[in-house]
Amino acid sequence: MAVYKEKNYLGQNDDSAFDRDYSIGDQAPLAGIYRCMGCHREIGFAGGTTLPRQDHHTHTPLQGAIRWRLIVSADHNPK
Repeated sequence: MAVYKEKNYLGQNDDSAFDRDYSIGDQAPLAGIYRCMGCHREIGFAGGTTLPRQDHHTHTPLQGAIRWRLIVSADHNPK
C-alpha cells in the first residue's frame, strides 16, 4: 500500500487512467506509482515508459496475470 506523511501533498483526481489495468508491455500513461493487482507489489514508473515484462516478478496461479493499475500520479504542472 502506498503511504504518505503530508496529506496536503496529495489531491483526489477522477482521471480515467486510474480506472483501468495495464498489461505487461503497455506504456505507463502517467508518471506515478503503479500497483500489481494480483500480488499488490508497487513500483514507480515514468510516464511513457514500458511496464515490466512477465519476468519482473512471478505470480502464483491464484494471483493471475500481472496487471498494473495507476494508484498515485505525479503532477508535473502544479498550480
